[in-house]
Amino acid sequence: MDSLITFAAFFGLALLVWDCVDVGRNDAANLVNAVFGARVMKRRRAVWLAGLAVVVGAVFSSAVMETARKGVFTPGMLDELLGDMSRWGAITIYISVYLVDTVLLYTYSAFGMPVSTTATLVFSLVGAAVGVSGAMDIVSWDKVGTILIAIVVSIILSGISGFLAQRAFRGAIRDKAEDHETVMLHGPWVAGIIFTWLFWFLVMKGLHSVPIVQLIKKQTFEIYNTYAILLVAWAILATIIYMILKILGERGTKYLFHSTAIVGMLCMAFAFGQNDLANCASPGLSAFYIYGHPDVSVGAATKIDISKWLLFFCGSLIVIGMTTKNAQRVTRAEVNTGSQFDQVALWAPQWCRSLASLFVKKHDPEIVIAPDPSTTETGKRIHYDTLRASVIMAVSASVIAFASSKGYPVSTTYVAFAAVVATGWGDRVFDRGDADLKLGRAIWVVTSWFIAGFLAMFAAGVVAFLVYRLTWLGFVVCTLANLGTRYYFKRRADRHEATYHPKRPKPGVASAGGDDDPEDHD
Repeated sequence: MDSLITFAAFFGLALLVWDCVDVGRNDAANLVNAVFGARVMKRRRAVWLAGLAVVVGAVFSSAVMETARKGVFTPGMLDELLGDMSRWGAITIYISVYLVDTVLLYTYSAFGMPVSTTATLVFSLVGAAVGVSGAMDIVSWDKVGTILIAIVVSIILSGISGFLAQRAFRGAIRDKAEDHETVMLHGPWVAGIIFTWLFWFLVMKGLHSVPIVQLIKKQTFEIYNTYAILLVAWAILATIIYMILKILGERGTKYLFHSTAIVGMLCMAFAFGQNDLANCASPGLSAFYIYGHPDVSVGAATKIDISKWLLFFCGSLIVIGMTTKNAQRVTRAEVNTGSQFDQVALWAPQWCRSLASLFVKKHDPEIVIAPDPSTTETGKRIHYDTLRASVIMAVSASVIAFASSKGYPVSTTYVAFAAVVATGWGDRVFDRGDADLKLGRAIWVVTSWFIAGFLAMFAAGVVAFLVYRLTWLGFVVCTLANLGTRYYFKRRADRHEATYHPKRPKPGVASAGGDDDPEDHD
């Protein structure tokens, strides 16, 4: 058994590397979709810039790490239920989560479908814990319920905030986000609001445990009225922005919302590093610590602190996943779903499109207040303007940072997708063209989230049961099943890609998005 546990612990570390890359393929695509959709930056540059913020955010993920490590189930109960086999049972649970999650994340990414690492982790832990122990009460059902409620609330909050902010800002700026006079009039207060709420949610909430932040809160927010301080901060920031715009002139007004979009992307990437990194890193690291401390109980082993350097390493692996072909597919599909263009390259089942058509028909077409569809000098589509990209990033980052401060591992994917759709609704881009296809795709994505949760729970339970009881044979069978499933869906996804997104001949002039542009065959 000792040799089996040793192998399993190191196998878990290998799966950790695998899972971090797959998380980068899927979840991390959300970090750059708005900036890329607005053509603020080339995708490759945006990925590496966001990746730096992910790695930095990794060192602030302790609260979520504790939730992911031992919040979903009670590891200490394994000592009572399994006795001498408790260490093997705990390691089996954590490894089974990876064997299932890597397949789900890879498959969804291959088809360009965003899925939640958080949701699949929670459901996988539930299924694996029950599969090993055979006891339903090992699961902390109250905690699971709280996490799921937090996920749902975060989606609703992101959707409502995104819609209201986009409608308000668009009502003031209209389609003139780069017009000098309009930006001079409205840009300072709009950008001031964006920077103020990013400061509040990301710094004061997301980094509330940092000593300097605690000191600032103690000297200001705990003495004076919070809303008054935020109002003053907004006024100061708006004034500073106005003065900068006066100095820079038309160049400053042209790129103001480019700047807010990039800052929002960095903040969201930082929040992602706080939240989702902990989710994908905790099972493998916990399994290895259980292996490394055979003299203590399973419950005690999961309480050991995890080095920030290990989290830093895991964050670097996620960045590698962000550069892959599948990540580009996820970015492209998410951008097209909320695009202001009438016709887009997407796929959705017919029943989703039919349901979306019924919903669309209930509303009379209104005047679209988003900018007219346009392209770059090299012919690449500009799916959002920089104002909308700024709102998407700022709302998503704020919601995720706030949830992380409370220790809730909410879904970056769900929050970002809700912001994309909600801001599109605010701009009324779903009232024309391929509205049924875009909304149908959104319905299909949301439906697939539920499917992924149930698949994760059932599959993890089966895998954990087989590995725990068949030991070496279980490892071989489940690993081969993982590889075989990945290969099968890779072939299907590639055929799907060739059918719905055929590659265009490369033009003589390089595209604005570079060779890795996910819209080369949009």
